[in-house]
Amino acid sequence: MKVLVLLSAGRHPASGRAGPVPVELAAVRLGASLGGADLAGLHAGPDADAVADALGHGLARLHLQPLAPDADPLGALEAAVRRLAPDLVLAGNRGQGGEDAGLLPYALAARLGRPIVADAVALASDGDGLVAEQALGRGARRRVELALPAVVTVHPSAPPPLPFAFGRRRSGTIERLPAFAADAPAPAAPFEERPYRKRPKLIAKAAAGASAADRLKAATEAASGGGRVLVAPDPAEAAAEILAHLRAIGVLKR
Repeated sequence: MKVLVLLSAGRHPASGRAGPVPVELAAVRLGASLGGADLAGLHAGPDADAVADALGHGLARLHLQPLAPDADPLGALEAAVRRLAPDLVLAGNRGQGGEDAGLLPYALAARLGRPIVADAVALASDGDGLVAEQALGRGARRRVELALPAVVTVHPSAPPPLPFAFGRRRSGTIERLPAFAADAPAPAAPFEERPYRKRPKLIAKAAAGASAADRLKAATEAASGGGRVLVAPDPAEAAAEILAHLRAIGVLKR
């Protein structure tokens, strides 16, 4: 089985240092768990410095698709995957330190016409197909069978990356793919940046003598909006409105 792991240039959340993304290194471990798999990495960017340490975590070969720093990597990754023709493409469920929406694996699978399974924590080969153990909410797991070729994203709760070995890092090879003519980046949409302000969540008030089900519903549902909108009010008027609202929701007594 030919396995290709997508690698992105991540940023450490504390130091800001460039390096591989932990969940993508976990994807390397899952790829290595498929016995006898031909495992390699793929990175699209100006250089491989930020992801080269992945060679010390179990990769023997890393493909570099040259790309400008501000270019969209989707087209370059699609061209590289078509050129390398892997049976399985592994990716993290999202990057670290950039515009990490987690949509790139889905967009890549759609362009390649391949099925995709999200949030895998274990993989096993099954004849001509693959069996993936998928992470669900609240610790649940589900086994999914899929035909190859396919794309699989890896969940952060997957087994941790293999220990780093400096000898493997030095013996690993980086192969440069032919240059790709990327499309010009789309102009950024205008946006307004404002300081974040946490908004309180008001809990609905249950009626007196309500049943246990009604009280539970009131405790788990937000209260409906109401009140008046005051723009630059007089301080006395604003204070009176706040007191009236607090009395209405039962915080203050009448």
